[in-house]
Amino acid sequence: MNAMRIVQATADSEAGRMPSQQELSEMGAFNEQLVAAGIMLAGEGLHATQRGRRIHFGGTAPTVEAGPFGPASEQIAGCWLWDVRSLDEAVEWASRAPLR
Repeated sequence: MNAMRIVQATADSEAGRMPSQQELSEMGAFNEQLVAAGIMLAGEGLHATQRGRRIHFGGTAPTVEAGPFGPASEQIAGCWLWDVRSLDEAVEWASRAPLR
């Protein structure tokens, strides 16, 4: 089954500040573990919402809304997509993720 681990944005990520070297190293090591376990399908960090756009479909034509969007606590800074055997395995891997 596929599982997605979403990384919640923070005030720092929304301000465009990169993670520290230590955080980047921890994330790199975690990604290597995911690859070695054969479950990593994708992993991406996202730009701050000030650089983003939302496309809404519902009227006669799509509308585009420029960021930034709402409080950081309601935004996504990145995600991992995993191919795991069960929800329990997904929860186990999610609990090891260096970013909360």
